[in-house]
Amino acid sequence: MKRLLTSAIAAGFAAALWAHAGFAQELAPLDSDTEKNRIDWSQLEMKFGALPKPSEGTKAGGVSKTLTNEYWRSLGEGYKKFADKAGVTVAYQAAQSEGDQLGQLTIAEGMVTQGFKVLLLSPQTDANLQPVMEQAKAANIPVVNVNDAVIPQAEHYVGNVQRDNGVRVAKWFKKNRQEGGKVAVIEGQAGVYAAVQRTDGFKSTIGENGKFQVVASVPGNWDRQQSYDAATNILQQHPDLIGFYCNNDGMALGVVEAVKAANLLGKVAVFGTDGISDAYASIKAGELTGTVDSFPVLTGEVAMETALRLVAGQQLPRVIATPQALITKDNFANYQGDEAKVREVLLKDAASAQ
Repeated sequence: MKRLLTSAIAAGFAAALWAHAGFAQELAPLDSDTEKNRIDWSQLEMKFGALPKPSEGTKAGGVSKTLTNEYWRSLGEGYKKFADKAGVTVAYQAAQSEGDQLGQLTIAEGMVTQGFKVLLLSPQTDANLQPVMEQAKAANIPVVNVNDAVIPQAEHYVGNVQRDNGVRVAKWFKKNRQEGGKVAVIEGQAGVYAAVQRTDGFKSTIGENGKFQVVASVPGNWDRQQSYDAATNILQQHPDLIGFYCNNDGMALGVVEAVKAANLLGKVAVFGTDGISDAYASIKAGELTGTVDSFPVLTGEVAMETALRLVAGQQLPRVIATPQALITKDNFANYQGDEAKVREVLLKDAASAQ
């Protein structure tokens, strides 16, 4: 019944996606990973100059998936840091859970009428906040889609390359487990852009040399307990499994517990995605093998800067790409510490990648 209800909700939102043909035809559906009209976060000020001073009383509204996940709390922290520095007021709200699509929609719709000059939206699915895009456009309020689901008609998106999360983990396995073997994927919410891209990036890359077999790829729905249960079943069916890739860190930490319960710690590699503090602690403790950090505080700062540049009337690329890095015991210390240090490391990473 729950699955049928979810499908019905998704179908309703999908219908809304095309309800206003004029709006839908203005932009090609966004694929944030491959959109050519893009710029790296490190190039913003160089190409568009210093941020214009916001008008007094400027208010920005942020709507997140949920505040029960540290990633989204950290993203909000980034919003507030940059907003405070710019002298802007920011309100940050979220749904009760990562599955509360209608609750998130209600929050976002309310913000359209509350005097905010710009909205920063992190939708739970690719479709559930589409009606807000249309309402905001009618009210002349710029909208920034911020990680990780992608609204097809979003005019501006800030976030990392989702496919590359899975690619980086697959490359680790190919380099560090050269003999190959059986691997499994714990996916996020079915149909969500980030989950689809992360999973496909891992599978397509891990399968290139024919040495690895993906024996299971099941949804964990961003839930730690559900992922623990899924991993337990997979390990029972495949006791010779050599590793897991999980679409976020909460799920990965649940998988680590399943691996420990099966007395396979150190034998089965486990990777997550996001770079939350518990993931770093687990890596340091020798339990989680690694995570692909997408630096949510910095992402929040970049997103708020992007939002305020739009309020100032600047014409920006459709996608502002934010950083990511594969974190393991070999390099995690490089990406810890105060914000200035981490930003400096990431700027060096960006320069070396160009």
